[in-house]
Amino acid sequence: MKISVITPNYNGAAYLKATLESVLQQRDAGVDLECIVVDGGSTDASLEIVRAYGDAIDHVISEPDDGPADAINKGMRVATGDILCWLNSDDLYAPSALNRVIEAFAQHPDKALCFGRCPIVDENGDEIRHGITRFKEIFYPVSCRFAIQCLNYVSQPACFFRREAWLAAGELNPTLHAAWDYDLLLRLWRQGGAVMLDGDPLAQFRWHETSISAQGFRRQFREAWQVAAKDAGMIRLQTLIHLMTWWGIVAIYSVMSFFRQRGADGTADTNAEGL
Repeated sequence: MKISVITPNYNGAAYLKATLESVLQQRDAGVDLECIVVDGGSTDASLEIVRAYGDAIDHVISEPDDGPADAINKGMRVATGDILCWLNSDDLYAPSALNRVIEAFAQHPDKALCFGRCPIVDENGDEIRHGITRFKEIFYPVSCRFAIQCLNYVSQPACFFRREAWLAAGELNPTLHAAWDYDLLLRLWRQGGAVMLDGDPLAQFRWHETSISAQGFRRQFREAWQVAAKDAGMIRLQTLIHLMTWWGIVAIYSVMSFFRQRGADGTADTNAEGL
């Protein structure tokens, strides 16, 4: 099976090289890989980094877009893989991750998507926010449609799906500001459910102050509840559970943001990254 990886990028030169290396090295494990970069017209060194890889990158699209969802949709339209995914220009794949994904789909031909573990790392690649990762992993043993409507415990960098599921579910919704990946996940789940890969992480999600999750987590979780309510129905148990979880997570994130800001201002040394 062939797997297509789309990397949307806009002025992401700081981490782009590491991201592309983590994608391209998957070929060392024998993966039939299609690498696609969709750049939104970067003004930093991003395109110089991309050009340095030459033919190792199969498609490069560089033009203005309407945000990450629009960029990913563009990449998906030219992708030819049996399995599709995207990796943002600051995230990373683990070695041999894509080979493990292909094997999982071969063993579970009825499943629409596959996901696995995905720790959170900082700018230097050191793992942070262990508590958040462990909280998501609590849901893995009971993973099902009801559970995913209660909470999005699937980390996007470690999520992969069949072409047929993507075509049936439809493209990402670019009118959403932060929860477009969760919205797609819920629609993909309708196409055959998911298989979870045990064992080592498949990817790493890089958290930094300029990432979407750092800048707009309140909007992100509000949108997530809205798309969950649309998928499950407004008057459903899972919608109520999602609402309560939303409030709880936003409260925790707000506390973490408060302590980070105090630390940045030099008024406190307290660090809440361990949550």
